[in-house]
Amino acid sequence: MDLSLNDTQQLIQDSARDFVRGSCDRDVLLKLDRDPVAFMKTLWPQMSELGWAGMAIPEQYGGTGNSMTDVAVLFEELGCGPVPGPLFSSAVLCARILMDAGSEDLKKDWLPRIASGERVFALALTESQYAWSADGVRATAKRAGSDYTLSGTKVFVHDANFATDLLVAARVEGNKGVSVLRVDAKAAGVAIRTLDGFITGMCEVLLDNVKVGAGDVIVDAWPAAERAMLAVTPVLCAYKVGSCKTVFDMSLNYARERTQFGQIIGRFARVQDHLIHLVNYLDSARWTTYEALSKLDSGMDAAASCHVAKSVASESYMRACDYAHEVHAGIGVSREYGLTLHTKMSRSLYHCLGAPKVHRKRLESVLGLVAA
Repeated sequence: MDLSLNDTQQLIQDSARDFVRGSCDRDVLLKLDRDPVAFMKTLWPQMSELGWAGMAIPEQYGGTGNSMTDVAVLFEELGCGPVPGPLFSSAVLCARILMDAGSEDLKKDWLPRIASGERVFALALTESQYAWSADGVRATAKRAGSDYTLSGTKVFVHDANFATDLLVAARVEGNKGVSVLRVDAKAAGVAIRTLDGFITGMCEVLLDNVKVGAGDVIVDAWPAAERAMLAVTPVLCAYKVGSCKTVFDMSLNYARERTQFGQIIGRFARVQDHLIHLVNYLDSARWTTYEALSKLDSGMDAAASCHVAKSVASESYMRACDYAHEVHAGIGVSREYGLTLHTKMSRSLYHCLGAPKVHRKRLESVLGLVAA
């Protein structure tokens, strides 16, 4: 497989790399880690102006209709930061769900506004059972005249604190399957709370009899939404590839500079072992991710490759951070050093769109090894 970039992708990479180096240095990212809402005032306008919010959206809906690999090249560079924010949640994940599951009216109403950066969407799916599947959805939407009232609690919702709108998975009265409802994040009955701790960008969303118009309800949307989530999974994996690269570079540079017992620590066999693990995790994440992207852009059946990529990239990012801390020892846990930004992000994204063990089980079904 050829991992070389075409001219368009090279331009995307150069633009994103300049952005990360110029606007998202370590000090900026450390400040955003403490005050994430400041992202919308500082970095989001720049991202929107660069057109990144419209890359995964077709031209007829206000986007630029880039390939999935184009989008992944962007996210690999953002992962080098790691740059936080709702770009993936809004402009890739929710946009794809609207494209695959939404009515033509919903697409025309919301996709152009997502593409311009005017509106920011977040997917509110997981609940107390924490399953990225229909089985975990307990929120309910009941008829209220011609509209609906929506109630439930969503936990570990990525980027809801940035959102102007939510796509909420719920069970609609009178329908057996799981539906998706567009909800104004500022509507009466919606309460969003940022979750603290060793995680990044996670929120709890409380929905208490929230009024939702019938035109904002996508009934029995789960099959299309599930396909959409799988199709964008490699873009999230590309973000992790970029993060693994930075974690490796940090560890290699430290091993070359840090001296102990009169020599650089990179000469110690155990440190070399850790660096080899880092290289292996980086390469495995990169190759599985770009194989999936290649199949998606070629119109091939990419389901198996997407499951493999998510399983490998999630494990690789988390383990790479673990080995990086082994190399860095005490300095690695210093917040100001910056490694913990990646460590937090690796844990935060580990389960996003499904944990590795979930994707391995689904891979068995795709390959016909077990009943679906």
